[in-house]
Amino acid sequence: MEFITGKLETLDASIRSAMAHYRYQVFVRKLGWNLDCEEDSEFDQFDRDDTVYILARDSQKQVVGVARLLSTATPYLLSEVFPDLLAGQPLPASEQVWELSRFAAADTGASSDCLERQISSPNAIALMQATLRCAAEHGARKLITVSPPGIERLLRKVGIDASRAGEVCSKYGQPLYASWITVN
Repeated sequence: MEFITGKLETLDASIRSAMAHYRYQVFVRKLGWNLDCEEDSEFDQFDRDDTVYILARDSQKQVVGVARLLSTATPYLLSEVFPDLLAGQPLPASEQVWELSRFAAADTGASSDCLERQISSPNAIALMQATLRCAAEHGARKLITVSPPGIERLLRKVGIDASRAGEVCSKYGQPLYASWITVN
């Protein structure tokens, strides 16, 4: 597996397009999220010039995983869309705390009922490790993320320090919570 990291301006146009297509396949088609995006291309207001991406590609150069990192010193998904997941706690706003969002290492052809197996797959673990290295290179000491229940347990199972930052709430028809991930 090959990992590519960079910001929009540094990623080749074909890589940006493949990333947007992959995200659409995972988040809109597979998970059924009702996102305001173009057909077959998922980007949102948090895909900005300062956003850092980590992409995983297989031996055929196909995108098989993606992660997005944003400094919490700027607007980010949790602060703008899901602030209530922190149950009244202050929102992180620091160059040392980054948000991890749009993390996926799912087989876009597989059914969504095997999503938990895909999250704990070797590809997903390798992508998470690459994401943590990239976050550390950008000065992050912690990540905050919005996750479905079970992710925290899976991360800890593979040796990643993760803990809840708030209570589980139902959002968009699914249970979600904010989670801290320690960057080592």
